[in-house]
Amino acid sequence: MKEYQFISKNKKKWKELEQFTQDKIAITPDQLADYYTSVINDLSYVRTFYPHSNLVHYLNKLASDLHRRIYRTKKEDQKRFLTFWTEEIPLAIRASHRELLMALIIFMGSILIGFISLKIDPEFPRIILGDAYVDMTLNNIEKGDPMGVYRDDNKSNMFFGIGSNNIYVGLLAFSLGIIAPLLSAVLLVSNGVMVGAFQGMFIALGLGWISFSTIFIHGALELSAIVIVAAAGMVIGNSWWYPKTFKRTDSLIMGAKRGVKILIAVIPVFIVAAFIESYLTYLYQELGGGLRLLIILSSFAYIGWYFIYLPIKVERKIAASS
Repeated sequence: MKEYQFISKNKKKWKELEQFTQDKIAITPDQLADYYTSVINDLSYVRTFYPHSNLVHYLNKLASDLHRRIYRTKKEDQKRFLTFWTEEIPLAIRASHRELLMALIIFMGSILIGFISLKIDPEFPRIILGDAYVDMTLNNIEKGDPMGVYRDDNKSNMFFGIGSNNIYVGLLAFSLGIIAPLLSAVLLVSNGVMVGAFQGMFIALGLGWISFSTIFIHGALELSAIVIVAAAGMVIGNSWWYPKTFKRTDSLIMGAKRGVKILIAVIPVFIVAAFIESYLTYLYQELGGGLRLLIILSSFAYIGWYFIYLPIKVERKIAASS
Protein backbone atom coordinates (compact mmCIF):
# COMPACT_ATOMS: atom_id res chain seq x y z
CA MET A 1 0.00 0.00 0.00
CA LYS A 2 1.30 3.47 -0.90
CA GLU A 3 1.90 5.87 1.97
CA TYR A 4 -0.74 8.34 0.80
CA GLN A 5 -3.27 5.48 0.60
CA PHE A 6 -2.43 4.42 4.14
CA ILE A 7 -2.86 7.99 5.35
CA SER A 8 -6.18 8.41 3.56
CA LYS A 9 -7.46 5.19 5.06
CA ASN A 10 -6.60 6.13 8.66
CA LYS A 11 -6.59 9.95 8.72
CA LYS A 12 -10.13 10.25 10.07
CA LYS A 13 -9.42 7.85 12.91
CA TRP A 14 -6.22 9.69 13.88
CA LYS A 15 -7.98 13.05 13.92
CA GLU A 16 -10.63 11.63 16.24
CA LEU A 17 -7.91 10.27 18.50
CA GLU A 18 -6.32 13.70 18.68
CA GLN A 19 -9.63 14.97 20.05
CA PHE A 20 -9.58 12.23 22.68
CA THR A 21 -6.03 13.02 23.79
CA GLN A 22 -6.96 16.70 24.20
CA ASP A 23 -9.82 15.75 26.54
CA LYS A 24 -12.38 17.24 24.13
CA ILE A 25 -14.33 14.00 23.89
CA ALA A 26 -15.14 11.54 26.69
CA ILE A 27 -14.47 7.85 26.08
CA THR A 28 -14.60 4.69 28.16
CA PRO A 29 -11.46 2.90 29.40
CA ASP A 30 -12.22 0.00 27.05
CA GLN A 31 -12.45 2.30 24.04
CA LEU A 32 -9.22 3.99 25.07
CA ALA A 33 -7.42 0.64 25.28
CA ASP A 34 -8.72 -0.34 21.84
CA TYR A 35 -7.62 2.95 20.30
CA TYR A 36 -4.17 2.65 21.84
CA THR A 37 -3.75 -0.85 20.43
CA SER A 38 -4.83 0.38 16.99
CA VAL A 39 -2.32 3.24 16.98
CA ILE A 40 0.51 0.96 18.14
CA ASN A 41 -0.33 -1.34 15.23
CA ASP A 42 -0.33 1.60 12.78
CA LEU A 43 3.01 2.78 14.16
CA SER A 44 4.52 -0.67 13.73
CA TYR A 45 3.27 -0.78 10.14
CA VAL A 46 4.70 2.66 9.35
CA ARG A 47 8.06 1.82 10.92
CA THR A 48 8.24 -1.24 8.68
CA PHE A 49 7.13 0.22 5.35
CA TYR A 50 7.76 3.97 5.65
CA PRO A 51 10.61 4.23 8.20
CA HIS A 52 11.78 7.66 7.00
CA SER A 53 8.34 9.28 6.92
CA ASN A 54 7.29 12.11 9.25
CA LEU A 55 4.32 9.91 9.97
CA VAL A 56 6.55 7.91 12.32
CA HIS A 57 7.03 10.85 14.65
CA TYR A 58 3.34 11.83 14.43
CA LEU A 59 2.08 8.37 15.38
CA ASN A 60 4.71 8.02 18.07
CA LYS A 61 3.46 11.21 19.72
CA LEU A 62 -0.16 10.15 19.30
CA ALA A 63 0.60 6.79 20.90
CA SER A 64 2.42 8.50 23.78
CA ASP A 65 -0.55 10.83 24.39
CA LEU A 66 -2.95 7.89 24.40
CA HIS A 67 -0.63 6.04 26.76
CA ARG A 68 -0.82 8.91 29.24
CA ARG A 69 -4.62 8.89 28.98
CA ILE A 70 -4.66 5.17 29.76
CA TYR A 71 -2.65 5.58 32.92
CA ARG A 72 -4.68 8.57 34.04
CA THR A 73 -7.66 6.23 34.13
CA LYS A 74 -7.46 4.95 37.69
CA LYS A 75 -10.25 2.43 37.67
CA GLU A 76 -9.62 -0.57 35.45
CA ASP A 77 -12.21 -3.32 35.25
CA GLN A 78 -11.59 -7.02 34.72
CA LYS A 79 -11.85 -6.77 30.95
CA ARG A 80 -9.17 -4.09 30.89
CA PHE A 81 -6.86 -6.37 32.88
CA LEU A 82 -7.54 -9.21 30.45
CA THR A 83 -6.83 -6.97 27.46
CA PHE A 84 -3.43 -6.10 28.90
CA TRP A 85 -2.42 -9.78 28.88
CA THR A 86 -4.16 -10.82 25.69
CA GLU A 87 -3.43 -7.81 23.46
CA GLU A 88 -1.01 -5.22 24.83
CA ILE A 89 1.70 -7.64 25.93
CA PRO A 90 1.41 -9.83 22.78
CA LEU A 91 1.71 -6.70 20.61
CA ALA A 92 4.82 -5.65 22.51
CA ILE A 93 6.25 -9.13 22.00
CA ARG A 94 5.37 -9.08 18.30
CA ALA A 95 7.20 -5.80 17.84
CA SER A 96 10.23 -7.44 19.51
CA HIS A 97 10.32 -10.71 17.55
CA ARG A 98 13.54 -9.71 15.82
CA GLU A 99 15.38 -9.37 19.15
CA LEU A 100 13.76 -12.56 20.39
CA LEU A 101 15.01 -14.49 17.37
CA MET A 102 18.49 -13.05 17.78
CA ALA A 103 18.59 -14.04 21.47
CA LEU A 104 17.43 -17.56 20.64
CA ILE A 105 20.08 -17.98 17.94
CA ILE A 106 22.80 -16.79 20.33
CA PHE A 107 21.63 -19.12 23.10
CA MET A 108 21.29 -22.22 20.87
CA GLY A 109 24.65 -21.50 19.28
CA SER A 110 26.22 -21.26 22.74
CA ILE A 111 24.78 -24.63 23.76
CA LEU A 112 26.37 -26.10 20.65
CA ILE A 113 29.70 -24.44 21.53
CA GLY A 114 29.57 -25.98 25.01
CA PHE A 115 28.83 -29.40 23.60
CA ILE A 116 31.59 -29.24 20.97
CA SER A 117 34.09 -27.90 23.53
CA LEU A 118 33.47 -30.98 25.66
CA LYS A 119 34.21 -33.20 22.70
CA ILE A 120 37.50 -31.39 22.15
CA ASP A 121 38.48 -31.23 25.83
CA PRO A 122 36.83 -33.71 28.28
CA GLU A 123 37.90 -31.44 31.16
CA PHE A 124 35.93 -28.50 29.76
CA PRO A 125 32.98 -28.96 32.19
CA ARG A 126 35.35 -28.42 35.11
CA ILE A 127 36.46 -25.13 33.61
CA ILE A 128 32.89 -23.94 33.12
CA LEU A 129 31.01 -25.58 36.02
CA GLY A 130 33.82 -25.88 38.57
CA ASP A 131 35.49 -28.92 40.12
CA ALA A 132 33.17 -29.05 43.14
CA TYR A 133 30.00 -29.26 41.03
CA VAL A 134 31.43 -31.84 38.64
CA ASP A 135 32.79 -34.00 41.51
CA MET A 136 29.45 -33.84 43.32
CA THR A 137 27.66 -34.92 40.13
CA LEU A 138 30.07 -37.81 39.56
CA ASN A 139 29.61 -38.95 43.17
CA ASN A 140 25.84 -38.88 42.73
CA ILE A 141 26.16 -41.00 39.59
CA GLU A 142 28.26 -43.56 41.46
CA LYS A 143 25.56 -43.71 44.15
CA GLY A 144 22.94 -44.41 41.47
CA ASP A 145 21.33 -40.98 41.93
CA PRO A 146 22.65 -38.90 39.01
CA MET A 147 20.12 -36.12 39.56
CA GLY A 148 20.63 -36.01 43.32
CA VAL A 149 21.46 -32.32 43.15
CA TYR A 150 17.72 -31.65 42.85
CA ARG A 151 16.84 -33.46 46.07
CA ASP A 152 16.04 -31.24 49.02
CA ASP A 153 13.84 -32.04 52.00
CA ASN A 154 12.75 -28.43 52.48
CA LYS A 155 10.75 -27.84 49.32
CA SER A 156 9.35 -24.47 50.38
CA ASN A 157 12.78 -22.96 50.96
CA MET A 158 13.97 -24.51 47.71
CA PHE A 159 11.04 -22.98 45.84
CA PHE A 160 11.59 -19.47 47.20
CA GLY A 161 15.34 -19.76 46.72
CA ILE A 162 15.10 -20.95 43.12
CA GLY A 163 12.31 -18.51 42.30
CA SER A 164 14.28 -15.58 43.67
CA ASN A 165 17.40 -16.66 41.82
CA ASN A 166 15.50 -17.10 38.55
CA ILE A 167 14.01 -13.62 38.81
CA TYR A 168 17.43 -12.22 39.73
CA VAL A 169 19.02 -13.80 36.65
CA GLY A 170 16.15 -12.50 34.53
CA LEU A 171 16.49 -8.97 35.86
CA LEU A 172 20.25 -9.16 35.35
CA ALA A 173 19.82 -10.18 31.71
CA PHE A 174 17.24 -7.42 31.28
CA SER A 175 19.42 -4.77 32.97
CA LEU A 176 22.53 -5.69 31.01
CA GLY A 177 20.60 -5.21 27.79
CA ILE A 178 19.61 -1.71 28.88
CA ILE A 179 23.29 -0.81 29.33
CA ALA A 180 24.31 -2.41 26.04
CA PRO A 181 22.60 -5.17 23.99
CA LEU A 182 25.95 -6.98 23.70
CA LEU A 183 26.02 -7.58 27.48
CA SER A 184 22.75 -9.52 27.34
CA ALA A 185 24.29 -11.59 24.56
CA VAL A 186 27.31 -12.32 26.78
CA LEU A 187 25.02 -13.60 29.56
CA LEU A 188 23.20 -15.81 27.06
CA VAL A 189 26.51 -17.21 25.82
CA SER A 190 27.63 -17.96 29.39
CA ASN A 191 24.41 -19.80 30.28
CA GLY A 192 24.23 -21.59 26.94
CA VAL A 193 27.80 -22.89 27.14
CA MET A 194 27.14 -24.21 30.67
CA VAL A 195 23.97 -26.02 29.52
CA GLY A 196 25.81 -27.54 26.54
CA ALA A 197 28.77 -28.66 28.63
CA PHE A 198 26.57 -30.11 31.38
CA GLN A 199 24.30 -31.96 28.98
CA GLY A 200 27.29 -33.18 26.96
CA MET A 201 28.92 -34.55 30.11
CA PHE A 202 25.89 -36.70 30.85
CA ILE A 203 25.68 -37.87 27.23
CA ALA A 204 29.33 -38.94 27.42
CA LEU A 205 28.47 -40.98 30.54
CA GLY A 206 25.51 -42.65 28.81
CA LEU A 207 22.95 -40.67 30.82
CA GLY A 208 21.82 -38.21 28.16
CA TRP A 209 18.10 -38.99 28.31
CA ILE A 210 17.98 -38.95 32.11
CA SER A 211 19.77 -35.61 32.12
CA PHE A 212 17.62 -34.05 29.41
CA SER A 213 14.27 -35.26 30.75
CA THR A 214 15.19 -34.18 34.27
CA ILE A 215 16.75 -30.81 33.58
CA PHE A 216 14.29 -29.70 30.92
CA ILE A 217 11.23 -30.60 32.95
CA HIS A 218 11.80 -27.18 34.53
CA GLY A 219 14.45 -25.88 32.14
CA ALA A 220 12.02 -25.68 29.23
CA LEU A 221 10.39 -22.73 30.98
CA GLU A 222 13.41 -21.42 32.87
CA LEU A 223 15.82 -21.29 29.94
CA SER A 224 13.14 -19.96 27.60
CA ALA A 225 12.42 -17.18 30.08
CA ILE A 226 16.11 -16.24 30.27
CA VAL A 227 16.23 -15.96 26.48
CA ILE A 228 13.08 -13.82 26.45
CA VAL A 229 14.19 -11.38 29.16
CA ALA A 230 17.56 -11.02 27.45
CA ALA A 231 15.67 -10.12 24.27
CA ALA A 232 13.60 -7.60 26.26
CA GLY A 233 16.83 -6.02 27.48
CA MET A 234 18.08 -5.88 23.90
CA VAL A 235 14.88 -4.08 22.90
CA ILE A 236 15.58 -1.25 25.33
CA GLY A 237 19.30 -1.19 24.55
CA ASN A 238 18.69 -1.06 20.81
CA SER A 239 16.09 1.67 21.21
CA TRP A 240 18.72 3.89 22.84
CA TRP A 241 21.82 3.00 20.85
CA TYR A 242 20.08 2.62 17.47
CA PRO A 243 17.09 5.05 17.42
CA LYS A 244 16.99 5.11 13.58
CA THR A 245 14.59 7.87 12.48
CA PHE A 246 13.26 8.54 15.98
CA LYS A 247 14.55 11.04 18.46
CA ARG A 248 16.75 9.11 20.88
CA THR A 249 14.55 9.88 23.89
CA ASP A 250 11.34 8.98 22.03
CA SER A 251 12.89 5.73 20.85
CA LEU A 252 14.00 4.89 24.40
CA ILE A 253 10.53 5.52 25.80
CA MET A 254 8.94 3.23 23.22
CA GLY A 255 11.58 0.54 23.75
CA ALA A 256 11.24 0.74 27.54
CA LYS A 257 7.48 0.27 27.34
CA ARG A 258 7.87 -2.80 25.17
CA GLY A 259 10.69 -4.24 27.25
CA VAL A 260 8.90 -3.84 30.58
CA LYS A 261 5.73 -5.46 29.24
CA ILE A 262 7.76 -8.46 28.07
CA LEU A 263 9.45 -8.65 31.47
CA ILE A 264 6.07 -8.68 33.19
CA ALA A 265 4.97 -11.58 30.98
CA VAL A 266 8.06 -13.61 31.87
CA ILE A 267 7.96 -13.31 35.67
CA PRO A 268 5.10 -15.88 36.05
CA VAL A 269 7.10 -18.24 33.81
CA PHE A 270 10.06 -18.00 36.19
CA ILE A 271 7.81 -18.71 39.17
CA VAL A 272 6.21 -21.78 37.57
CA ALA A 273 9.67 -23.06 36.56
CA ALA A 274 10.81 -22.69 40.18
CA PHE A 275 7.76 -24.62 41.40
CA ILE A 276 8.41 -27.48 38.98
CA GLU A 277 12.10 -27.60 39.86
CA SER A 278 11.35 -27.65 43.60
CA TYR A 279 8.47 -30.11 43.68
CA LEU A 280 8.69 -32.26 40.52
CA THR A 281 12.22 -32.38 39.11
CA TYR A 282 13.60 -34.60 41.88
CA LEU A 283 10.83 -37.14 41.15
CA TYR A 284 12.53 -38.10 37.88
CA GLN A 285 12.17 -41.83 38.66
CA GLU A 286 8.63 -41.65 40.05
CA LEU A 287 7.24 -39.56 37.19
CA GLY A 288 8.46 -41.79 34.39
CA GLY A 289 9.89 -40.78 31.04
CA GLY A 290 6.53 -40.33 29.31
CA LEU A 291 5.15 -37.88 31.86
CA ARG A 292 8.42 -35.94 31.99
CA LEU A 293 8.38 -35.64 28.20
CA LEU A 294 4.74 -34.49 28.29
CA ILE A 295 5.59 -31.73 30.78
CA ILE A 296 8.57 -30.63 28.66
CA LEU A 297 6.56 -30.52 25.43
CA SER A 298 3.68 -28.72 27.16
CA SER A 299 6.08 -26.10 28.50
CA PHE A 300 7.63 -25.47 25.10
CA ALA A 301 4.14 -25.43 23.57
CA TYR A 302 3.07 -22.67 25.97
CA ILE A 303 6.17 -20.60 25.18
CA GLY A 304 5.56 -21.02 21.46
CA TRP A 305 1.87 -20.16 21.80
CA TYR A 306 2.13 -17.05 23.98
CA PHE A 307 5.39 -15.59 22.71
CA ILE A 308 5.19 -16.48 19.01
CA TYR A 309 1.74 -17.55 17.80
CA LEU A 310 -0.51 -15.27 19.86
CA PRO A 311 1.42 -12.05 19.08
CA ILE A 312 1.20 -12.75 15.35
CA LYS A 313 -2.49 -13.62 15.65
CA VAL A 314 -3.32 -10.45 17.62
CA GLU A 315 -1.41 -8.28 15.15
CA ARG A 316 -3.26 -9.79 12.18
CA LYS A 317 -6.60 -9.47 13.95
CA ILE A 318 -6.07 -5.78 14.66
CA ALA A 319 -4.75 -5.14 11.16
CA ALA A 320 -7.84 -6.77 9.66
CA SER A 321 -10.21 -4.71 11.79
CA SER A 322 -8.47 -1.36 11.26
